[in-house]
Amino acid sequence: MRRPYKLLIVVVLCMVAAACGGGDGGGQSGGSEGATAGGSISLWSTENEPDRIALTEDIIDGFTEESGVEVELVAVEEDELPSLMISNAASGDLPDLVYHPLDFAAGWAEEGLLDPDAANQVIDELGRDTFTPAALELGTVDDEVVSIPSDGWGQLIVYRKDLFEEAGLEPPDSFEALEAAAKALHNPGEKMSGITLSTDPADVFTQQTFEQLALANGCELVDDSGAVTLNSPECAGAIEFYERLVNDYSPGGAQTVDSTRATYFAGQAAMIIWSPFILDEMAGLRNDALPTCPECKDDPAFLAKNSGLVGALSGGGAEPAQYGQISFLGIGADANVEAAKAFARYWFDQGYIDWLQLAPEGKFPMRTGTPDAPDEYVTQWQDLRAGVDDKKPLSNFYGEDVLDTLRGGVEGFRRWGIGQGAGQLVSSVYESLVVPQTLNDVVQGGLTAEEAAEELQADVEEQG
Repeated sequence: MRRPYKLLIVVVLCMVAAACGGGDGGGQSGGSEGATAGGSISLWSTENEPDRIALTEDIIDGFTEESGVEVELVAVEEDELPSLMISNAASGDLPDLVYHPLDFAAGWAEEGLLDPDAANQVIDELGRDTFTPAALELGTVDDEVVSIPSDGWGQLIVYRKDLFEEAGLEPPDSFEALEAAAKALHNPGEKMSGITLSTDPADVFTQQTFEQLALANGCELVDDSGAVTLNSPECAGAIEFYERLVNDYSPGGAQTVDSTRATYFAGQAAMIIWSPFILDEMAGLRNDALPTCPECKDDPAFLAKNSGLVGALSGGGAEPAQYGQISFLGIGADANVEAAKAFARYWFDQGYIDWLQLAPEGKFPMRTGTPDAPDEYVTQWQDLRAGVDDKKPLSNFYGEDVLDTLRGGVEGFRRWGIGQGAGQLVSSVYESLVVPQTLNDVVQGGLTAEEAAEELQADVEEQG
């Protein structure tokens, strides 16, 4: 998923071979060590904000200086990435390397857009044991990892720890505790909502928000045989719970990525469902997204100091689950393979900490260390400076309990359809936005939860 705030730049999506196509087949061989000087490869990245582009170019410059291989960086908006990959595949113009979310890994592998053999060669050369097992498993299709897991984040329930303690409330780690807190703290007359969460029918962020609740309630996209299961009682229950949170305890009107954050930052919501990319902003480290609560005027980090995090959530008797997003570095099916592999080795070695530094709050390392130092990258990650206009370690604002939540969630990351062989269907569901659109019908009173579950079942079965 892209970082949840509006992009500040216009991204030009290159479609011509000379500008954005695969490598020139110039015969590079070996890794970043021993790669023949000259030639070029392309890297598509969804990290398309100016500061992140600049940091990515620094990594590229280091690789080029060492290897002699030129790398053309193409910044791509995440929502446009799947259609761009398909159109360029049709013209034989796939990128040599593509930084992409988990959502598309299985689908692209099934469509022949990635080179799993090359990815596995890099993983084995770096040391398969140095990668988080859960990340490798989520990126596996037909017993083969199809892309190299780079970094990830888990969906969070961020809550006002100070308000919870004053009211004697338990952390919102279950449906029961979450709704009890939302009800107790919801006070529209004082401009305080119990919770704020996305309802935008045109944004995948709404699906990610709901999927956290769905997984917690045992609602799955498909079963182990691949049959769609969205009309289950668990899914209807998750939809009903989502509708109740929105209509009974949230601000009125459509809620978006930006409005949910603005409400929590104004001190007008007791809880928010968001990604960890909110953490640096909540600490006052980003000038265009500063907290505005009354207490924040004297202490911009007030919300950071007075907020707690919940990762794994449990619903109606299901095992606790956390929606997890992992980003991968994929090698294109038509890549200049040796040069692409050399860059990937450089990325996960000399360039890796610099890459995580782009946004450490949302880039937990999926390669935890090296064979000689198994925890090296995790150890370095926790000291990286987060923020944009001001940069400081997260540990300056958040206690070990918060950092432990970020560190410990990876092994429990869950996703609809991943692991059940439904990668292509997952990609289709995310691209169609059928889930947020159906949820909007429920929130607006056009469908009951049971009717919505049946409608989703029919729509997704048709996509499959």
